[in-house]
Amino acid sequence: MTMTSLIRSGLLAASMLMAAHAALAHDDATLDRMKAPHGGQLRAAGSLHYELVLAPMGTQGAALPVAVYLTDHGGNPVPSQGATGTVTLLGQGQKTQVKLAPAGDNLLKGEGAYQPGPALKAIVSVSPKGLPAAQARFTPYAAPAKQPEHAHDHAGHGSHGAHRH
Repeated sequence: MTMTSLIRSGLLAASMLMAAHAALAHDDATLDRMKAPHGGQLRAAGSLHYELVLAPMGTQGAALPVAVYLTDHGGNPVPSQGATGTVTLLGQGQKTQVKLAPAGDNLLKGEGAYQPGPALKAIVSVSPKGLPAAQARFTPYAAPAKQPEHAHDHAGHGSHGAHRH
């Protein structure tokens, strides 16, 4: 193998690793472990993150709030002015379509009839001004999977000094 071939192979391997890391950094499980700024659920959608915030469990009414916050992958607000969007809520045999409108800074808001509960699913579609339209799927009331606090095996490792059990 020539030096040029080795360099190309190395660059290809490095770019594949970076792409895999980027994909894992924004998967649903990773986002579910992150604290959302407004208490909602985060999802990656194209070049943005959407945070969906719905009414608390047990709330009832014909005009319940629906809010979607737009941020970049670094958590920086993305202006909602000029954006359009919809949230489709699916649950308990019902389908509700909520039209979103800009409501200041990075917020889109709407209202609709839905029953907050663990089976509710949502599809958020947003067309931010100057960016491609993107869509994300949510399970806003589902409990995120718990991660073990200390997930490695101590068998055969002896004392770890700072790790006292």
